Amino acid sequence: MSIVIIGATGGIGAALARRLKGRGESLHLIARSPDRLTALATELGATSALADVTDEAALEAALQSAGPITGLVYAVGSINLKPLKRLTEADFTADFALNALGAALAVKAALPQFAGTAETPAAIVLFSSIAVGQGFTAHASVAMAKGAVEGLTRALAAELAPAVRVNAIAPSLTRTPLAASLLQSAPLAKAIADAHALPRLGEPEDAAALADFLLGREAGWMTGQIIGVDGGRSSVRTKG
Repeated sequence: MSIVIIGATGGIGAALARRLKGRGESLHLIARSPDRLTALATELGATSALADVTDEAALEAALQSAGPITGLVYAVGSINLKPLKRLTEADFTADFALNALGAALAVKAALPQFAGTAETPAAIVLFSSIAVGQGFTAHASVAMAKGAVEGLTRALAAELAPAVRVNAIAPSLTRTPLAASLLQSAPLAKAIADAHALPRLGEPEDAAALADFLLGREAGWMTGQIIGVDGGRSSVRTKG
């Protein structure tokens, strides 16, 4: 039995894969970058499969190759920041397909393989964003897509109980390759970091640590939760 990480070569996905391997979990890694996927799978002694999450058939085949699974992580996302007047229908459609629809189709494809019971449920971890609960300018498309992820999390937690638990993580801005373009300016990065009660940007390991916990037995009575890893930004203000 294995834990499947979709988006395994991303910043958070790779940090989680290394963390899980460190505690002896068997892993099945799915990503769309062949070179990075091969390198990570080789490093961790994991099985792997190539798939773009917008290709339903490829995603289903990649999941079927995993065999029985005890955990599924959908660590895929986008940071498409534009004011509403510049957003196109294609922008909204692409963000929804990648963040929300891909997550739903991944869970659907994995359903026959979940090896969970009421006593020892399998676990699903999805990813939302602090932008759902906080109003940020230029976030309309990504906040809408991630809002759908939060609704999906709660709906699936109800539908798949008690054999499968479903929770989501809502990070603030995290230092990953996906966010690199936003962090090229040191003054801007510092300004964003200083907006947090704990004044720094997130690191991949921050979200990976929570995902690790949510996959484990210690979180066995948790489902339907959206949990922030955000330096307090969603709920705490230290400056007027």
